[in-house]
Amino acid sequence: MGMDPARFVLTLSCEDRKGIVAAVANSLAAQDGNIVESAQYGDPETGRFFMRVAFSAPTTTVESFTRGFAPVATAYQLDWHIHDLAVRPRVMILVSKMGHCLNDLLYRNSIDQLPMELVSVVSNHETLRRRVEADGLPFHHLPVTPDRKAEQENALLAMIEAERIDLVVLARYMQVLSDGMSRALAGRVINIHHSFLPSFKGAKPYHRAHERGVKLIGATAHYVTADLDEGPIIEQDVERVDHSMSAETLIAIGRDVECAVLARAIKFHLEHRVLINGQRTVVFR
Repeated sequence: MGMDPARFVLTLSCEDRKGIVAAVANSLAAQDGNIVESAQYGDPETGRFFMRVAFSAPTTTVESFTRGFAPVATAYQLDWHIHDLAVRPRVMILVSKMGHCLNDLLYRNSIDQLPMELVSVVSNHETLRRRVEADGLPFHHLPVTPDRKAEQENALLAMIEAERIDLVVLARYMQVLSDGMSRALAGRVINIHHSFLPSFKGAKPYHRAHERGVKLIGATAHYVTADLDEGPIIEQDVERVDHSMSAETLIAIGRDVECAVLARAIKFHLEHRVLINGQRTVVFR
């Protein structure tokens, strides 16, 4: 007989010390839990320990597990979370005019490739309304002007709360979130942006990269913080390019990389594989 599919995921971090893995395993066994997948990492630089355990437990609920696990959590001073895999995280996508990442996520959602409930799409432009509504999803237009940015963000935060959103995805949303909004949604917003060696910021980065003859282009997915594009990195990838390629070819390759990197980062987050470690992440693939 095959192994029972996981019903729960336990994630935790704490000061590294002996006995953590054994204590967690014994607590799971005592609650009729069967470990399906387990990964752990001890960071030698920070002295922190990180662990992710997927397990089946036919007689367990989140509430009963919380009660049973409390002694272990207290003894090891764990920062921990238990996730019921039957409850899909609720996701909102933010987008502007470029639709490549949005299109990719809509397709993946349509074939159930990502374990999420896609609730709505919000944009500061009307450009992609028909594309979103063709998939039967709500599309909300929240325009932004310099004098209305705070008002727009307040409306967006209210919508996130009303729709009980667990994760916000910036799928090429060309607006910088304010410090206040970034803090309010800490650990719940994923952004995607191009990455080059050397880095080119501002308008037409692919054209500028082409002018400099870059040999690698890529993309970075990260959590959003108050420091622009400096949040903990979840996933990255690159593609090699050469002198024969036009700026338009670089753009096309870059878009494909952005889509793939963003989708992987979202999947890792939705499967509770990402634990924040200061300014970095631990990703249990």
